[in-house]
This record gives sequence, structure tokens and C-alpha cells, in this order.
Amino acid sequence: MKCPFCQHEDTQVLDTRVSEEGDSIRRRRRCAQCDKRFTTYERVELSMPIIVKKNGSRTEFESSKLRGSLMLALRKRPVAAGAIDAAIASIEEKLLTSGRREVDSVHVGELVMQELKRLDKIAYIRFASVYKNFEDLAEFQEAIAEVGPGAKTPSS
Repeated sequence: MKCPFCQHEDTQVLDTRVSEEGDSIRRRRRCAQCDKRFTTYERVELSMPIIVKKNGSRTEFESSKLRGSLMLALRKRPVAAGAIDAAIASIEEKLLTSGRREVDSVHVGELVMQELKRLDKIAYIRFASVYKNFEDLAEFQEAIAEVGPGAKTPSS
């Protein structure tokens, strides 16, 4: 760590403490050259992967867009807000832990469909019909068969 005062590269750690929240480490340092003391903080920096759209353009991941898509599919469905938050957290965790710097929007859509299938079968069909661009009744029937004949929804 360079000294912020004299730019010397040899600094000594005098004290290390974990923050009360446990999300950062505070280090008290002393410069071997000028003998001045300073504090540094170490924090985890998480960055979501860039989303690569079907047309090849790239955009930053936006949690609000993910929430909007889920809310639209779940509109007027009996799904608790906590379950929606958990689904969003699950998708975000899968994206973060993938270790990839870029992710296709198709992959994100598949993750959303997995969560909707688990949360509410009707919302899954709604989302799939738009996402997969259903054009005829047969495609709807295939999607319905995919969630299972007589599949139970939260209100059933």
C-alpha cells in the first residue's frame, strides 16, 4: 500500500479491525519512510455481469428491470412480496456466482422462467408467452403441458 503522503511503497499494518456489520476491514497503517499514519478500508466489491442483448448491444444489469418483468407476469396473482424478493435475490445470486463478466439476455430470461415456474404457473405461462413470442395455440398448449397437467397454482 502506497503512503498517501510521500508515495513510499513500504507501509506497515499497525492494527486490523472488522467493522460491526462485518462488511469491511479497517486497517491502521504507518509509513516506514515519513512515519505518518493513515487508515485504509477493505470492502468486497461485487459487480453484476453485463447483459448482452439479442441484437448484440450491451447494457448494465438493472435489478429494477428484473423486478418489473416479474411484477408484470405476477400481476393480480396471489404471490407474497417476500417470495418475489427471494426470487430476485436468487436470480441475482446465480448471475454473481456464475463468475461471468457478460451474460446473454436469453440466460437471464431462462432464470426468470425457472423462478416463475416455481412461484406461480399462470405467471410462468404469461411470461413465457411474451418471452418466447408465442404465435399460435399449440405453443400455449406446449407451455401448459410443461408445467404439468392439473398443476396446482397458489390459489388452487
